[in-house]
Amino acid sequence: MLHIVNKSPLDRNALDTCLATAQPGGAVLLIEDGVYAATTGTTAAARLTQAMGQVKIYALKPDLDARGMSDHVLQGVELVDYGGFVDLVAEHPVCQSWL
Repeated sequence: MLHIVNKSPLDRNALDTCLATAQPGGAVLLIEDGVYAATTGTTAAARLTQAMGQVKIYALKPDLDARGMSDHVLQGVELVDYGGFVDLVAEHPVCQSWL
C-alpha cells in the first residue's frame, strides 16, 4: 500500500496515524507540507527514521524545493519528481491519502 501524507507533522497527526497503520513492505510518500517530516531537526525525524526499517519513505522533491528544504533531507528518504509520484501510484494497487 502507498500512503500519501500532505499535512505537516506540526499541523496534524496524519503522519503518526499513517506510520502506526503502515504495514511492512509498504511505502509512504510525503507531499505538499508533509515534506517537512522528511527534514532534519524536526520532531517527526526520529519517528520517520524508525519507520524506515519497515516501510520505504519518499518525498516529492518539487515540494521540498518550493519550501527551501532540499538541503535538509533525512538520510534514507528517496526523492521523487512528479513522474516518480505517478510511478509509485502505478506500482501500488492501493493508495491511502491522509488528510
